[in-house]
Amino acid sequence: MREIRTEPLTRAAFAPFGDVIEAAGAPEKIINQGLCGRYHDLARLDFGPGGRAGISVFDAAPRTLPYQLDMVERHPEGSQAFVPMSLASFLVIVAPDAGGRPGTPRAFVTTPGQGINLLRGTWHGVLTPLSAPGLFAVIDRIGDGANLEEHWLDAPWRITG
Repeated sequence: MREIRTEPLTRAAFAPFGDVIEAAGAPEKIINQGLCGRYHDLARLDFGPGGRAGISVFDAAPRTLPYQLDMVERHPEGSQAFVPMSLASFLVIVAPDAGGRPGTPRAFVTTPGQGINLLRGTWHGVLTPLSAPGLFAVIDRIGDGANLEEHWLDAPWRITG
């Protein structure tokens, strides 16, 4: 079986696929009478024509490493952000587009407090928390049209830590 080792989630490594949402470094603004740091405009949200932003809550069962990846999906009509509602790590699997099909995947493990925003059309694995609870606020496109494309891989990948 083909194998991929996870890597830490960093803004630079993840940039081709989307955005890392986190409170890192100094806040861009200090608000609320000097008692709150604002980390401003962290995700390139994109909901396409005829769409609008929606917030949903996903409750996903935790998974473990090694993890078998046999399917990826993408959303051609809009971006999709995952913001954990607990301070737990999760697995993020993405793949570049290779002529309308997913290329070689990459696997990232978040640190507690990190969320992600997947750019429109980015191939990605399913929501994969590594511990319970698997509660996430998900900001994505609400609207008409087909916004989900699944691709079952010819051979699975084994994701290891």
